[in-house]
Amino acid sequence: MPSDDASALPSESASPPTAPPAAGYRALLRNREFAGLYAGFTLTVAASTLSGFALGTLVDDRTGSPFLTAVSMYGATFATVLGALTLMSVADGKRPRRTLVTLQCVSLAGVGAQAVPGLPLAARFGLLLVLGFFQSLGTGARMGLLAEVVPASAYALARSLMNITSGGTAVLGFALGALLLRYLNPHEVFVVAAVLTGLGLVAVATTAREHSTRPAGPGRPGTRSDARPGPLPGLRRTWATNTELFSHPGRRALLLNLWVPNGLIVGCEALFISYDPEHAGVLLAASSAGMLLGDLTVGRLLTADRRRRCAFALRLLLAVPYLLFAARPPTMVAAVAVFVAGAGFAATLPLQEQLLALTPDPVRGQVQGVESAGRMTWQGIGAALAGGLALYLGPGPTITVLAALSATVTVTVLSRPFVARAG
Repeated sequence: MPSDDASALPSESASPPTAPPAAGYRALLRNREFAGLYAGFTLTVAASTLSGFALGTLVDDRTGSPFLTAVSMYGATFATVLGALTLMSVADGKRPRRTLVTLQCVSLAGVGAQAVPGLPLAARFGLLLVLGFFQSLGTGARMGLLAEVVPASAYALARSLMNITSGGTAVLGFALGALLLRYLNPHEVFVVAAVLTGLGLVAVATTAREHSTRPAGPGRPGTRSDARPGPLPGLRRTWATNTELFSHPGRRALLLNLWVPNGLIVGCEALFISYDPEHAGVLLAASSAGMLLGDLTVGRLLTADRRRRCAFALRLLLAVPYLLFAARPPTMVAAVAVFVAGAGFAATLPLQEQLLALTPDPVRGQVQGVESAGRMTWQGIGAALAGGLALYLGPGPTITVLAALSATVTVTVLSRPFVARAG
Protein backbone atom coordinates (compact mmCIF):
# COMPACT_ATOMS: atom_id res chain seq x y z
CA MET A 1 0.00 0.00 0.00
CA PRO A 2 0.87 3.56 0.42
CA SER A 3 1.88 2.63 -2.95
CA ASP A 4 8.66 8.07 -5.79
CA ASP A 5 20.17 19.35 -5.58
CA ALA A 6 22.14 21.77 -3.62
CA SER A 7 20.10 24.73 -4.57
CA ALA A 8 18.58 26.38 -1.56
CA LEU A 9 14.81 26.62 -1.59
CA PRO A 10 13.62 30.19 -2.10
CA SER A 11 10.96 31.91 -0.11
CA GLU A 12 7.49 30.50 -0.47
CA SER A 13 6.27 33.14 -2.86
CA ALA A 14 5.12 30.57 -5.39
CA SER A 15 1.38 30.48 -5.80
CA PRO A 16 -0.44 27.17 -5.19
CA PRO A 17 -1.55 25.12 -8.15
CA THR A 18 -4.78 26.32 -9.66
CA ALA A 19 -7.89 24.19 -9.93
CA PRO A 20 -7.65 21.33 -12.42
CA PRO A 21 -9.00 21.92 -15.89
CA ALA A 22 -12.46 20.75 -16.71
CA ALA A 23 -11.15 18.38 -19.41
CA GLY A 24 -10.29 15.88 -16.69
CA TYR A 25 -8.46 12.58 -16.83
CA ARG A 26 -9.01 11.94 -20.55
CA ALA A 27 -7.11 15.08 -21.49
CA LEU A 28 -4.22 13.96 -19.31
CA LEU A 29 -4.11 10.53 -20.93
CA ARG A 30 -3.97 12.11 -24.39
CA ASN A 31 -0.55 13.42 -23.34
CA ARG A 32 1.70 10.61 -24.63
CA GLU A 33 4.42 11.19 -22.06
CA PHE A 34 2.02 11.24 -19.16
CA ALA A 35 0.31 8.11 -20.50
CA GLY A 36 3.69 6.35 -20.55
CA LEU A 37 4.59 7.44 -17.02
CA TYR A 38 1.11 6.45 -15.88
CA ALA A 39 1.30 3.00 -17.48
CA GLY A 40 4.77 2.38 -16.07
CA PHE A 41 3.61 3.50 -12.62
CA THR A 42 0.54 1.24 -12.76
CA LEU A 43 2.53 -1.83 -13.74
CA THR A 44 5.15 -1.07 -11.09
CA VAL A 45 2.46 -0.85 -8.38
CA ALA A 46 0.94 -4.12 -9.55
CA ALA A 47 4.32 -5.84 -9.43
CA SER A 48 5.11 -4.39 -5.99
CA THR A 49 1.74 -5.51 -4.62
CA LEU A 50 2.13 -9.06 -5.88
CA SER A 51 5.74 -9.42 -4.75
CA GLY A 52 5.02 -7.95 -1.31
CA PHE A 53 2.04 -10.24 -0.74
CA ALA A 54 4.02 -13.26 -1.96
CA LEU A 55 6.97 -12.48 0.28
CA GLY A 56 4.75 -11.83 3.31
CA THR A 57 3.02 -15.17 2.76
CA LEU A 58 6.34 -16.98 2.30
CA VAL A 59 7.82 -15.50 5.48
CA ASP A 60 4.66 -16.20 7.50
CA ASP A 61 4.67 -19.85 6.34
CA ARG A 62 8.35 -20.30 7.20
CA THR A 63 8.54 -18.41 10.50
CA GLY A 64 5.03 -17.74 11.85
CA SER A 65 6.42 -14.46 13.21
CA PRO A 66 4.16 -11.39 12.96
CA PHE A 67 7.24 -9.16 13.24
CA LEU A 68 9.12 -10.75 10.34
CA THR A 69 5.94 -10.99 8.27
CA ALA A 70 5.17 -7.29 8.75
CA VAL A 71 8.76 -6.26 8.01
CA SER A 72 8.87 -8.46 4.91
CA MET A 73 5.86 -6.65 3.45
CA TYR A 74 7.16 -3.14 4.12
CA GLY A 75 10.86 -3.64 4.85
CA ALA A 76 11.91 -2.02 1.57
CA THR A 77 10.61 1.27 2.87
CA PHE A 78 13.43 1.49 5.42
CA ALA A 79 15.95 1.92 2.63
CA THR A 80 14.05 4.78 1.02
CA VAL A 81 15.38 7.17 3.65
CA LEU A 82 18.91 6.33 2.49
CA GLY A 83 17.98 7.45 -0.99
CA ALA A 84 16.46 10.65 0.36
CA LEU A 85 19.59 11.45 2.37
CA THR A 86 22.24 10.57 -0.20
CA LEU A 87 21.55 10.63 -3.93
CA MET A 88 18.01 12.00 -4.31
CA SER A 89 19.39 14.95 -6.27
CA VAL A 90 19.70 12.60 -9.27
CA ALA A 91 15.94 13.09 -9.62
CA ASP A 92 16.67 16.64 -10.81
CA GLY A 93 19.61 15.79 -13.04
CA LYS A 94 19.95 16.72 -16.68
CA ARG A 95 18.72 13.35 -17.96
CA PRO A 96 15.74 12.30 -15.81
CA ARG A 97 14.40 9.86 -18.41
CA ARG A 98 17.68 7.97 -18.56
CA THR A 99 17.80 7.95 -14.75
CA LEU A 100 14.28 6.56 -14.45
CA VAL A 101 14.86 3.84 -17.06
CA THR A 102 18.12 2.78 -15.40
CA LEU A 103 16.49 2.58 -11.97
CA GLN A 104 13.62 0.51 -13.34
CA CYS A 105 16.17 -1.90 -14.82
CA VAL A 106 17.63 -2.32 -11.33
CA SER A 107 14.13 -2.98 -9.95
CA LEU A 108 13.55 -5.62 -12.62
CA ALA A 109 16.75 -7.40 -11.63
CA GLY A 110 15.82 -7.31 -7.94
CA VAL A 111 12.30 -8.66 -8.41
CA GLY A 112 13.65 -11.37 -10.70
CA ALA A 113 16.16 -12.40 -8.04
CA GLN A 114 13.34 -12.92 -5.52
CA ALA A 115 11.93 -15.60 -7.83
CA VAL A 116 14.98 -17.84 -7.28
CA PRO A 117 13.80 -20.91 -5.29
CA GLY A 118 15.67 -21.69 -2.08
CA LEU A 119 16.98 -18.16 -1.62
CA PRO A 120 17.68 -17.68 2.13
CA LEU A 121 15.44 -15.26 4.00
CA ALA A 122 18.45 -13.11 4.89
CA ALA A 123 19.19 -12.66 1.19
CA ARG A 124 15.55 -11.79 0.50
CA PHE A 125 15.59 -9.11 3.17
CA GLY A 126 18.86 -7.78 1.73
CA LEU A 127 17.23 -7.53 -1.69
CA LEU A 128 14.34 -5.63 -0.10
CA LEU A 129 16.72 -2.98 1.20
CA VAL A 130 18.54 -2.62 -2.13
CA LEU A 131 15.25 -2.35 -4.02
CA GLY A 132 13.90 0.19 -1.55
CA PHE A 133 16.94 2.41 -2.03
CA PHE A 134 16.69 2.48 -5.82
CA GLN A 135 12.89 2.66 -5.84
CA SER A 136 13.04 5.85 -3.76
CA LEU A 137 15.30 7.43 -6.38
CA GLY A 138 12.97 6.19 -9.10
CA THR A 139 9.99 7.80 -7.38
CA GLY A 140 11.80 11.14 -7.26
CA ALA A 141 12.73 10.90 -10.94
CA ARG A 142 9.18 9.93 -11.91
CA MET A 143 7.58 12.75 -9.94
CA GLY A 144 10.13 15.22 -11.28
CA LEU A 145 9.20 14.22 -14.81
CA LEU A 146 5.51 14.39 -13.96
CA ALA A 147 5.87 18.03 -12.88
CA GLU A 148 7.37 18.80 -16.29
CA VAL A 149 5.11 16.84 -18.63
CA VAL A 150 1.82 18.20 -17.23
CA PRO A 151 0.94 21.86 -16.65
CA ALA A 152 0.90 23.17 -13.08
CA SER A 153 -2.89 23.50 -13.20
CA ALA A 154 -3.22 19.76 -13.89
CA TYR A 155 -0.67 18.55 -11.34
CA ALA A 156 -3.18 17.75 -8.57
CA LEU A 157 -5.40 15.98 -11.09
CA ALA A 158 -2.45 13.92 -12.34
CA ARG A 159 -1.43 12.94 -8.80
CA SER A 160 -5.06 12.12 -8.04
CA LEU A 161 -5.28 9.82 -11.06
CA MET A 162 -2.05 8.08 -10.11
CA ASN A 163 -3.19 7.67 -6.50
CA ILE A 164 -6.56 6.34 -7.65
CA THR A 165 -4.83 3.91 -9.95
CA SER A 166 -2.50 2.88 -7.15
CA GLY A 167 -5.51 2.05 -4.97
CA GLY A 168 -7.36 0.24 -7.75
CA THR A 169 -4.30 -1.69 -8.82
CA ALA A 170 -3.59 -2.68 -5.22
CA VAL A 171 -7.19 -3.96 -4.87
CA LEU A 172 -6.74 -6.13 -7.95
CA GLY A 173 -3.18 -7.03 -6.97
CA PHE A 174 -4.10 -8.31 -3.51
CA ALA A 175 -7.11 -10.18 -4.87
CA LEU A 176 -5.04 -11.64 -7.71
CA GLY A 177 -2.23 -12.47 -5.30
CA ALA A 178 -4.58 -14.37 -3.01
CA LEU A 179 -5.96 -16.24 -6.03
CA LEU A 180 -2.57 -17.03 -7.54
CA LEU A 181 -1.22 -18.34 -4.24
CA ARG A 182 -3.95 -20.97 -4.25
CA TYR A 183 -2.46 -22.46 -7.42
CA LEU A 184 1.15 -21.19 -7.53
CA ASN A 185 3.94 -21.05 -5.00
CA PRO A 186 5.38 -17.67 -3.95
CA HIS A 187 8.40 -18.08 -6.27
CA GLU A 188 6.12 -18.36 -9.29
CA VAL A 189 4.20 -15.27 -8.18
CA PHE A 190 7.54 -13.44 -8.10
CA VAL A 191 7.97 -14.40 -11.77
CA VAL A 192 4.63 -12.76 -12.58
CA ALA A 193 5.76 -9.65 -10.69
CA ALA A 194 9.01 -9.57 -12.67
CA VAL A 195 7.09 -9.71 -15.95
CA LEU A 196 4.93 -6.77 -14.87
CA THR A 197 8.04 -4.82 -13.84
CA GLY A 198 9.55 -5.44 -17.28
CA LEU A 199 6.40 -4.22 -19.02
CA GLY A 200 6.50 -1.04 -16.91
CA LEU A 201 10.09 -0.49 -17.99
CA VAL A 202 9.10 -0.82 -21.66
CA ALA A 203 6.19 1.62 -21.22
CA VAL A 204 8.45 4.36 -19.85
CA ALA A 205 11.35 3.73 -22.23
CA THR A 206 9.15 3.96 -25.33
CA THR A 207 7.11 7.05 -24.42
CA ALA A 208 9.00 9.44 -22.15
CA ARG A 209 11.22 12.11 -23.70
CA GLU A 210 14.40 13.45 -22.20
CA HIS A 211 13.94 16.73 -20.32
CA SER A 212 17.27 18.51 -19.98
CA THR A 213 16.11 22.05 -19.25
CA ARG A 214 16.87 21.92 -15.52
CA PRO A 215 20.04 23.68 -14.43
CA ALA A 216 22.53 21.37 -12.76
CA GLY A 217 25.69 21.72 -10.72
CA PRO A 218 27.18 25.17 -10.15
CA GLY A 219 24.84 28.00 -10.95
CA ARG A 220 21.66 26.49 -9.53
CA PRO A 221 19.59 28.84 -7.39
CA GLY A 222 21.05 29.16 -3.94
CA THR A 223 24.53 27.92 -4.85
CA ARG A 224 27.68 29.88 -5.53
CA SER A 225 28.27 30.17 -9.25
CA ASP A 226 31.99 29.80 -8.80
CA ALA A 227 31.80 26.70 -6.65
CA ARG A 228 33.58 23.67 -7.97
CA PRO A 229 31.80 20.33 -7.96
CA GLY A 230 33.36 18.03 -5.39
CA PRO A 231 33.92 14.32 -5.70
CA LEU A 232 30.31 13.63 -4.66
CA PRO A 233 28.24 16.47 -6.14
CA GLY A 234 25.05 14.41 -5.94
CA LEU A 235 25.53 13.85 -2.21
CA ARG A 236 26.46 17.49 -1.60
CA ARG A 237 23.50 18.83 -3.56
CA THR A 238 21.14 16.40 -1.85
CA TRP A 239 22.25 17.44 1.63
CA ALA A 240 22.13 21.17 0.84
CA THR A 241 18.58 21.01 -0.50
CA ASN A 242 17.41 18.75 2.33
CA THR A 243 18.91 21.10 4.91
CA GLU A 244 17.00 24.02 3.45
CA LEU A 245 13.85 21.93 3.13
CA PHE A 246 13.80 20.96 6.82
CA SER A 247 14.92 24.36 8.08
CA HIS A 248 11.50 25.88 7.45
CA PRO A 249 8.84 25.05 10.10
CA GLY A 250 6.00 25.15 7.58
CA ARG A 251 7.61 22.55 5.37
CA ARG A 252 8.46 20.40 8.38
CA ALA A 253 4.82 20.50 9.47
CA LEU A 254 3.64 19.41 6.01
CA LEU A 255 6.13 16.56 5.85
CA LEU A 256 5.28 15.27 9.33
CA ASN A 257 1.57 15.35 8.50
CA LEU A 258 2.28 13.40 5.32
CA TRP A 259 4.44 10.82 7.10
CA VAL A 260 3.38 10.00 10.66
CA PRO A 261 -0.39 9.24 10.58
CA ASN A 262 0.01 7.37 7.31
CA GLY A 263 2.90 5.26 8.61
CA LEU A 264 1.13 4.20 11.80
CA ILE A 265 -1.94 3.02 9.90
CA VAL A 266 0.17 1.10 7.40
CA GLY A 267 1.53 -0.65 10.50
CA CYS A 268 -2.02 -1.80 11.16
CA GLU A 269 -2.27 -3.15 7.62
CA ALA A 270 1.03 -4.99 8.00
CA LEU A 271 -0.63 -7.18 10.66
CA PHE A 272 -3.54 -8.34 8.48
CA ILE A 273 -1.82 -11.61 7.50
CA SER A 274 -1.05 -12.41 11.14
CA TYR A 275 -4.48 -11.17 12.30
CA ASP A 276 -6.54 -13.25 9.86
CA PRO A 277 -4.47 -15.31 7.38
CA GLU A 278 -7.55 -16.62 5.57
CA HIS A 279 -9.03 -13.18 4.88
CA ALA A 280 -5.95 -10.95 4.78
CA GLY A 281 -6.42 -10.42 1.05
CA VAL A 282 -9.97 -9.18 1.67
CA LEU A 283 -8.83 -6.67 4.28
CA LEU A 284 -5.93 -5.40 2.17
CA ALA A 285 -8.18 -5.07 -0.87
CA ALA A 286 -10.79 -3.19 1.20
CA SER A 287 -8.18 -0.67 2.33
CA SER A 288 -7.00 -0.16 -1.24
CA ALA A 289 -10.59 0.27 -2.45
CA GLY A 290 -11.21 2.90 0.21
CA MET A 291 -8.07 4.73 -0.82
CA LEU A 292 -9.25 4.65 -4.44
CA LEU A 293 -12.63 6.14 -3.53
CA GLY A 294 -11.07 8.80 -1.31
CA ASP A 295 -8.58 9.92 -3.94
CA LEU A 296 -11.26 9.97 -6.62
CA THR A 297 -13.58 12.09 -4.48
CA VAL A 298 -10.98 14.47 -3.08
CA GLY A 299 -8.89 14.83 -6.23
CA ARG A 300 -11.64 15.00 -8.84
CA LEU A 301 -14.67 16.53 -7.12
CA LEU A 302 -13.24 19.02 -4.61
CA THR A 303 -11.58 22.34 -5.31
CA ALA A 304 -8.07 23.02 -4.01
CA ASP A 305 -9.48 25.15 -1.18
CA ARG A 306 -11.92 22.45 -0.09
CA ARG A 307 -9.18 19.84 -0.25
CA ARG A 308 -7.09 21.90 2.17
CA ARG A 309 -10.03 22.29 4.56
CA CYS A 310 -10.71 18.53 4.54
CA ALA A 311 -7.12 17.44 5.23
CA PHE A 312 -7.41 17.39 9.03
CA ALA A 313 -10.69 15.43 9.05
CA LEU A 314 -9.28 12.94 6.55
CA ARG A 315 -6.27 12.25 8.77
CA LEU A 316 -8.65 11.45 11.64
CA LEU A 317 -10.77 9.26 9.35
CA LEU A 318 -7.62 7.33 8.54
CA ALA A 319 -7.30 6.13 12.15
CA VAL A 320 -10.65 6.09 13.96
CA PRO A 321 -12.34 3.10 12.20
CA TYR A 322 -9.45 0.84 13.23
CA LEU A 323 -10.47 1.26 16.87
CA LEU A 324 -13.21 -1.32 16.14
CA PHE A 325 -10.52 -4.02 16.08
CA ALA A 326 -10.52 -3.85 19.89
CA ALA A 327 -13.79 -5.84 19.77
CA ARG A 328 -12.46 -8.46 17.27
CA PRO A 329 -15.27 -7.73 14.75
CA PRO A 330 -16.48 -10.22 12.12
CA THR A 331 -14.53 -10.18 8.87
CA MET A 332 -17.12 -8.20 6.93
CA VAL A 333 -17.42 -5.56 9.66
CA ALA A 334 -13.64 -5.28 9.81
CA ALA A 335 -13.49 -4.97 6.02
CA VAL A 336 -16.02 -2.12 6.05
CA ALA A 337 -14.07 -0.32 8.77
CA VAL A 338 -10.83 -0.73 6.82
CA PHE A 339 -12.55 0.49 3.63
CA VAL A 340 -13.79 3.65 5.36
CA ALA A 341 -10.39 4.28 6.91
CA GLY A 342 -8.70 3.84 3.53
CA ALA A 343 -10.46 6.96 2.25
CA GLY A 344 -8.40 8.92 4.78
CA PHE A 345 -5.25 8.35 2.74
CA ALA A 346 -6.60 11.09 0.44
CA ALA A 347 -5.27 13.60 2.97
CA THR A 348 -1.95 13.31 1.14
CA LEU A 349 -3.33 15.17 -1.91
CA PRO A 350 -3.91 18.63 -0.37
CA LEU A 351 -0.71 18.36 1.67
CA GLN A 352 1.29 17.45 -1.46
CA GLU A 353 -0.23 20.44 -3.25
CA GLN A 354 0.88 22.79 -0.50
CA LEU A 355 4.37 21.32 -0.48
CA LEU A 356 4.66 21.67 -4.27
CA ALA A 357 3.57 25.31 -4.03
CA LEU A 358 6.52 25.96 -1.70
CA THR A 359 9.02 24.17 -3.96
CA PRO A 360 11.05 25.82 -6.75
CA ASP A 361 11.11 24.16 -10.17
CA PRO A 362 14.80 23.09 -10.17
CA VAL A 363 14.38 20.83 -7.12
CA ARG A 364 10.84 19.54 -7.53
CA GLY A 365 12.01 15.99 -8.20
CA GLN A 366 14.20 15.86 -5.11
CA VAL A 367 11.65 17.41 -2.75
CA GLN A 368 8.88 15.11 -3.98
CA GLY A 369 11.29 12.19 -3.72
CA VAL A 370 12.10 13.14 -0.12
CA GLU A 371 8.39 13.40 0.67
CA SER A 372 7.70 9.98 -0.85
CA ALA A 373 10.78 8.40 0.74
CA GLY A 374 9.89 9.78 4.17
CA ARG A 375 6.32 8.53 3.84
CA MET A 376 7.52 5.07 2.85
CA THR A 377 10.11 5.05 5.63
CA TRP A 378 7.42 5.82 8.16
CA GLN A 379 5.40 2.94 6.69
CA GLY A 380 8.37 0.70 7.42
CA ILE A 381 8.65 2.14 10.93
CA GLY A 382 4.94 1.54 11.45
CA ALA A 383 5.23 -2.05 10.21
CA ALA A 384 8.23 -2.79 12.44
CA LEU A 385 6.55 -1.18 15.45
CA ALA A 386 3.36 -3.14 14.78
CA GLY A 387 5.21 -6.42 14.41
CA GLY A 388 7.20 -5.87 17.59
CA LEU A 389 4.14 -4.96 19.67
CA ALA A 390 2.16 -7.87 18.23
CA LEU A 391 4.69 -10.30 19.71
CA TYR A 392 3.48 -9.22 23.16
CA LEU A 393 -0.06 -7.88 22.66
CA GLY A 394 -1.30 -9.93 19.72
CA PRO A 395 -2.30 -8.55 16.28
CA GLY A 396 -5.80 -7.27 17.18
CA PRO A 397 -4.87 -5.22 20.25
CA THR A 398 -1.80 -3.87 18.47
CA ILE A 399 -3.94 -2.59 15.58
CA THR A 400 -6.12 -0.77 18.12
CA VAL A 401 -3.13 0.76 19.90
CA LEU A 402 -1.56 2.05 16.68
CA ALA A 403 -4.88 3.52 15.53
CA ALA A 404 -5.33 5.33 18.84
CA LEU A 405 -1.75 6.61 18.63
CA SER A 406 -2.29 7.89 15.08
CA ALA A 407 -5.46 9.73 16.09
CA THR A 408 -3.78 11.20 19.17
CA VAL A 409 -0.77 12.42 17.21
CA THR A 410 -3.03 13.97 14.58
CA VAL A 411 -5.10 15.85 17.13
CA THR A 412 -2.13 17.10 19.16
CA VAL A 413 1.30 17.31 17.54
CA LEU A 414 0.09 17.51 13.93
CA SER A 415 -3.05 19.54 14.50
CA ARG A 416 -4.72 21.92 12.06
CA PRO A 417 -2.84 25.12 13.11
CA PHE A 418 0.50 23.62 12.09
CA VAL A 419 -0.70 23.02 8.55
CA ALA A 420 -2.45 26.40 8.41
CA ARG A 421 0.83 28.13 9.22
CA ALA A 422 2.55 26.11 6.51
CA GLY A 423 0.36 27.83 3.94
